Amino acid sequence: MTDIDWDELRGAAAEAMRNAYVPYSRYKVGAAALVSDGRVIRGCNVENASYGLTLCAECGLVSELHMSGGGQLVAFVCVNADGEIIMPCGRCRQLLFEHALPGMLLWTVSGIRTIDEVLPDAFGPRDLEPFDKLRDQRQAQGPAR
Repeated sequence: MTDIDWDELRGAAAEAMRNAYVPYSRYKVGAAALVSDGRVIRGCNVENASYGLTLCAECGLVSELHMSGGGQLVAFVCVNADGEIIMPCGRCRQLLFEHALPGMLLWTVSGIRTIDEVLPDAFGPRDLEPFDKLRDQRQAQGPAR
């Protein structure tokens, strides 16, 4: 999948942004992404009075990814209430990384970048593989005596 309609993605993000629940900060964010099967998914931020429980737009987007059949993210953009391109926070970059195709593209404040450029040396599922193998070996050995 090489053709990415960035204007369509930005429009989908702006549409999602209008559904944001932001009674405290009033800072609306919308996100949209192209999925490996061609779907466009969206998310918006949802605040909470305890602040720490606030969900970023990327959280809603990843939830929508799985609710609508899974897949991997190919391209991503997020916007504020003025329709300006904004960067995902560090936590959200990590969340996007986990669900991205290698080399996923993001429209950022400095142009189109890959996920590896905006989150270099990311921690992910491959970092857990050695521990998974060790756990499997221990389970195969049975209980410790």
